[in-house]
Amino acid sequence: MKQLLLFLIFGVINFGGLAFGSWLMDNGPLSDWYTNLNQAPWTPPGWIFGVAWTIIMLCFSVYLSKLFTVIKTKQLITVYILQVILNVSWNFIFFNLHQVLFALITILLLTVVIFYMFFKYKKTANNISFLLLPYMVWLLIATSLNAYILIYN
Repeated sequence: MKQLLLFLIFGVINFGGLAFGSWLMDNGPLSDWYTNLNQAPWTPPGWIFGVAWTIIMLCFSVYLSKLFTVIKTKQLITVYILQVILNVSWNFIFFNLHQVLFALITILLLTVVIFYMFFKYKKTANNISFLLLPYMVWLLIATSLNAYILIYN
């Protein structure tokens, strides 16, 4: 029961963060600014982003609900809050402020945080660490897309 409640809480926070980040995008991928950028040849179609983030946040919410039933330290809470802040702020920095370098730094920090969670809590989380893999892979792809835009525009 506790794990289900935690899943619902993390689901609301994680999907709420996605919604808030989306709201901060100022038309985001549909904006003239973004569509006129020289984008990486491996940039996926727009609908992939929604599907990817839905899968990522579902897996992440399950991961967190299981992890927080085993441990609940200030460090873990701090890392999670940092992840939320970095994830949400990237949208605003990249799409609204058009600060591609600052956005790249932000997404690199987010990637470090998620990889840190994976390795730091791998033994504690046992067999559920694999639930972070979609997030980790997506961040590597997203970071490469951000870097490409920085280099080729």
